[in-house]
Amino acid sequence: MQFGVFTVGDVTVDPTNGRLPSEHERIKAMTAIALKAEEVGLDVFATGEHHNPPFVPSSPTTLLGWIAARTERLLLSTSTTLITTNDPVKIAEDYAMLQHLADGRVDLMMGRGNTGPVYPWFGQDIRNGIPLAIENYDLLRRLWREDVVDWKGRFRTPLQSFTSTPRPLDGVPPFVWHGSIRSPEIAEQAAYYGDGFFANHIFWPKEHTQRMVGLYRQRFEHYGHGSADQAIVGLGGQVFMRKNSQDAVREFRPYFDNAPVYGHGPSLEEFTRETPLTVGSPQQVIDRTLGFREYVGDYQRQLFLVDHAGLPLKAVLEQLDLLGEEVVPVLRKEFDSLRPAHVPEAPTHASLLAAAGGTKDSTVHAVDDVTGKAPEEGR
Repeated sequence: MQFGVFTVGDVTVDPTNGRLPSEHERIKAMTAIALKAEEVGLDVFATGEHHNPPFVPSSPTTLLGWIAARTERLLLSTSTTLITTNDPVKIAEDYAMLQHLADGRVDLMMGRGNTGPVYPWFGQDIRNGIPLAIENYDLLRRLWREDVVDWKGRFRTPLQSFTSTPRPLDGVPPFVWHGSIRSPEIAEQAAYYGDGFFANHIFWPKEHTQRMVGLYRQRFEHYGHGSADQAIVGLGGQVFMRKNSQDAVREFRPYFDNAPVYGHGPSLEEFTRETPLTVGSPQQVIDRTLGFREYVGDYQRQLFLVDHAGLPLKAVLEQLDLLGEEVVPVLRKEFDSLRPAHVPEAPTHASLLAAAGGTKDSTVHAVDDVTGKAPEEGR
């Protein structure tokens, strides 16, 4: 079981003092959170991708590349990579490069995003969101798995004898999760390819998440990738902890009440009752998180959102200490003891490489434009 944190990279006023951090401060805070995640023994750090205020992570590979250079074990991911408005050729190149720099400690989550205006900013139409996600991902898979690609589609110019460089590390592309809050088509897409499905799981009741994960598992088995309980599932979650639950509620309430996404709506008590948001003691977070298994089954990755809504960096780093010292060790032990032997762990570069039969030469040698032969073939 993998445990980690994900960030949406919002720049939000701290409601307790009215202070708005600069973009520079927020970016530096995100990198500090990633380094702290490795320090306390978490497995994954993931960043969102946004191209509009009040968010700053417009270039996930830049951020993750910086973090890769300063960590040794942490798995670097996204939450999400915009498969709809990014060119799949650029995604293939950027994340293969990052994969090499991080020695394989990379996977990524595909998503459509939740900001409508981003589509026309990048020359697309939001009404084509699902078709774009389907077509672009199909091309991305081919770019990573075929050395030379001829392709024609609906949303970008054709490719003729195109080779994406660099090739994936060891000839093994990064593992892909498909992230969704509400779209069954994305669960179907993940199941079709045998990829992972990540249910964001932070805004909706558990019954909604249960239905989405259940659909993915059913279709995963339908497409012949294994039994339904062997499907690769990840969940999001939101937590705020203090040793004493009353202190956690008191401290977090102003942040919740004024949060850009859900502030000025349902009360904190209503939201924690109806969604997976947990505000309380470490034991309450443990109990609530273990309960996720009851309605989604055994799953492979749990990511927590801990740095949103204007929370100061000091409070976020304290959350990571609690996760690393008191919460994750218990969760790891409990989930591992409950998981049947036939249910796989989350894929990593090492496990995917072993399944592929070992290291391959992923270099594609240039050919002569006239003869179509590599230099050594013409000798």
